[in-house]
Amino acid sequence: MLVVEAKFDGEQLSTDPVPHLEQPQFTTELAWELDRKALHQHRLQRTPIKLQCFAVDTLTSAKESVGYVVLDLRAAQEKKQAPKWYSLLSSKYTKFKPEVQLNIALETDAKPAAEAFKAKEAPPRSSKVTGELDPKSLVPILNEAEGYHQIGPVEYCKDYYVLSVTIAFATQLEQLISSTLRLPEPQPEFFFYYMLLGNDVTNEPFTDLINPDFEPERASVRIRSSTEVLCMYLSVQPKLQIHLCCGDQSLGSTDIPLTGLLKKASTEIEHHPVAVEGAFILNPPNKAKQTMPSLPVDSSPTIGVSVSLYKEASLQHSLHSKEHNENVVKGNGPSTPPKNLKENANSLIPKPSLYSDSPPTKDEATDSEVESIKSVQIEPGRAQAQTEHAATEVYKHPIPAAQPPHPALQYTMQAEKSLSESVSGQKIAVPPAAHHFYFTIDLRSISNIDVGFPVNCMLRYTYQFFGSAAPIITNPPVEIRRNMEVFLPQSYCAFDFATTPHKLQETFLRLPLLVEMWHKDKSAKDLLIGVARLHLSNVLSTEKTRFLGPHEEQFWRQNFNDKTSFMSIDGSEKRVANLTYTITLEDYGLVKAREVVVSDSSQSSALPNPPQPPPSPKLNSEPRETIEYKAALELEMWKETQEEIFASQLKKKELAHMQVLVEEWKRRDAEREALVKKKVAEYMVLEEQMQKSLADIAKKERQIESDEIELKKAKAELQLQCERSIQERQDSIRRVREDCVHQIELERIKVKQLEEDKLRLQQQLQEAEHKFKLLDKEFQQYKEQQSSKPEIRLQSEINLLTLEKVELERKLESTTKSKLHYKQQWGRALKELARIKQREQENAMARLKKQQEELEQMRLRYLAAEEKDMVKNERLELEEIRNELNRLRLQEDLKQQPDTSKSQERRMTSSGSKPQDEGLDEFLSRLIEERDTLLRTGVYTHEDRIISELDRQIREAMARRSIR
Repeated sequence: MLVVEAKFDGEQLSTDPVPHLEQPQFTTELAWELDRKALHQHRLQRTPIKLQCFAVDTLTSAKESVGYVVLDLRAAQEKKQAPKWYSLLSSKYTKFKPEVQLNIALETDAKPAAEAFKAKEAPPRSSKVTGELDPKSLVPILNEAEGYHQIGPVEYCKDYYVLSVTIAFATQLEQLISSTLRLPEPQPEFFFYYMLLGNDVTNEPFTDLINPDFEPERASVRIRSSTEVLCMYLSVQPKLQIHLCCGDQSLGSTDIPLTGLLKKASTEIEHHPVAVEGAFILNPPNKAKQTMPSLPVDSSPTIGVSVSLYKEASLQHSLHSKEHNENVVKGNGPSTPPKNLKENANSLIPKPSLYSDSPPTKDEATDSEVESIKSVQIEPGRAQAQTEHAATEVYKHPIPAAQPPHPALQYTMQAEKSLSESVSGQKIAVPPAAHHFYFTIDLRSISNIDVGFPVNCMLRYTYQFFGSAAPIITNPPVEIRRNMEVFLPQSYCAFDFATTPHKLQETFLRLPLLVEMWHKDKSAKDLLIGVARLHLSNVLSTEKTRFLGPHEEQFWRQNFNDKTSFMSIDGSEKRVANLTYTITLEDYGLVKAREVVVSDSSQSSALPNPPQPPPSPKLNSEPRETIEYKAALELEMWKETQEEIFASQLKKKELAHMQVLVEEWKRRDAEREALVKKKVAEYMVLEEQMQKSLADIAKKERQIESDEIELKKAKAELQLQCERSIQERQDSIRRVREDCVHQIELERIKVKQLEEDKLRLQQQLQEAEHKFKLLDKEFQQYKEQQSSKPEIRLQSEINLLTLEKVELERKLESTTKSKLHYKQQWGRALKELARIKQREQENAMARLKKQQEELEQMRLRYLAAEEKDMVKNERLELEEIRNELNRLRLQEDLKQQPDTSKSQERRMTSSGSKPQDEGLDEFLSRLIEERDTLLRTGVYTHEDRIISELDRQIREAMARRSIR
């Protein structure tokens, strides 16, 4: 039978046994219950879920491991996903590739839980989209097939956006470590952690808090939505929280608001990316009892973060106007100035991942792709720079790791070799600012290989900047198995070249050394296992040490030791093995101006260019007496002496080098002789053992022949014994049959006797039952007689009273406890009532004071309105008196001029009544406006006195206007 056991959170679950078929069906769900805090802690610690498949023997209950699968808890999501096939690791069936189909998911428990946090409701929006959608209902939904998160309904998701978070730098992190905090031993590792749309993201760990050295990293996620929906989603989202972690504990955190990315009705994202960036202060967690003093801003722990959001179409438009490989992160804090972060060329290549611009595969859709942003600028003229580097190199040669020759000796040997060559070859000028460099690479050992088979390892690399495109290979191949470390043979190589320090630093920063690990198979094609990146720029940052040359010159040396990992080439970024290496850079100072002669055999040498004598202005009669001739003669003599000196020095160095080679040859010859003697002694021992073995074999053959003869005799005796046993068995069978017949007859007789005994016993049983009934009746009568006695009745009453007493005591005790509890509750209620009463009195006093102020304002306003009414009334009365006087005058004039007075009277009457009607309308509108203003404040109602007074005045004014 097959059984699958799963281990997680200290608990082990197993499936029901199923038959061991070619395609077994488990159909079993294994579930663990834990809260969100524990889930977050497990995700932070990257706790794995290990599933082991066992084959169980039903007879002996023995378990045999078939294989196992390790699941990542971070891949589990609340959205239901399709099952995936996982290959069994360390499988028992090596010829096949067994797989198990699994689905890991999170399910929310249906138990009601109190809401710990309730966000404020968003203000009403006038947009159609915002009116239809609830911001709280916007949840990112992962689309694995196309590789993006969808926010909002499908009808509103028209555009694609990319949300990126970049952690650029950090300073003063040691302020977060208090004296009471314990860190893991021996060397704690620190890293930054945050969640991006439900995905856990961590950066590469670092160990130094005082000077944190980590590469800026950017995490990107692709979103399908619209600008308005994204604005709604960011308005209700909490701030992005970034933690500085050490193991499973958070040392400090900072909150970065996301609401500043998108503003309401803003079209900024349509034209260029929007970002929130700067230096943010890390605060220690409240749960950790850290006693951190109040620090000034300049010494606070800070982290440089940039959160950017851009639309995919706008990004392509902006790439035409800016360099596509530049990403600037500005820090306005006190720690560091703004840094220009330039991406590597590899980060510009779209990768099939959830966080890239291209659709991912199913297996990679749930993983967080973190791109490394390195401060390296990709030059457009890369091929030209490499050609210039190759032109300035002197030569390259591999040497054994035992004793590398001195660079000066190498130059001397190369110069001697070039004396016999033609100087008419191609000449390349070495610039005067070039330095003579000596670079060595020692690939020491390979360990912790993680491949399912033994590897015949062979390393291969090439670096054209050192002067040759031919690959350098470690030979012969060495066999490496799991859990072993192997030192590589002939892995030391030295390069001698000349170039400028700027070109050297630029090339080392731009071009890493790629070391390939090959598996050399005799029966098949060589297999590439993995590739390791060696950043040669690390040697430039190490401390320089001074050493003296052969002529007491002062030179500089830099040495760097490190361990890196071989990564698989299948795109899974899986570690295959570890490589330990050592690189050394020696600077021999400036190279003098000279020409490098390149011959047909690709060997070059630096020869001095002798000075030319100046031309003679005129010819003398005696050519041997001229200054030119004497100068030429001195030059030739000087040249001969220099050649002799050079030849003697060259011979001395050659003798020294030959002496070194002779000593090395003698040493190796002695080693070979010792090895041969050792092998001969071993072979002699083996020959003696072989002779002994042959003698033992001959003795064993004689023993086998005698054993065969004895075996034949034993076989004949055994056959006779078998025939006798068969005859005896037949006789015993016959006797057993007769005994069985006799036994059957006896059993029949016994059965008859037992039946008779059975009848007799049944009669006895009936008689015993009759006696039992009689005795039972007598016992009942006796019991009734006993119960009628008073002692029995009193004893039963005493028992009842005892039970009632116990019950009453129990009730009294519970009543006492509840009384004390209610008394405490009553005291608390009185205190709470006093606080509420005091609060209500304060609120009532505040309201009363506010109402008094409002009444005072209304009174003043009302008095002002009454004064205005009185002034207007007086004006109206004066106007009436004036009109009356005018009428009296007109009446007197009418007596004299009856015809003209009528028209004048009509004119005067209309002109007098018109301004009076206009003043009345203005007064009425002002009263209505004041009444409506007071009602709109919500403080007054129609039943209030001031509103009733205004209504009365309005009615009187309207009646007055209707009369006129």
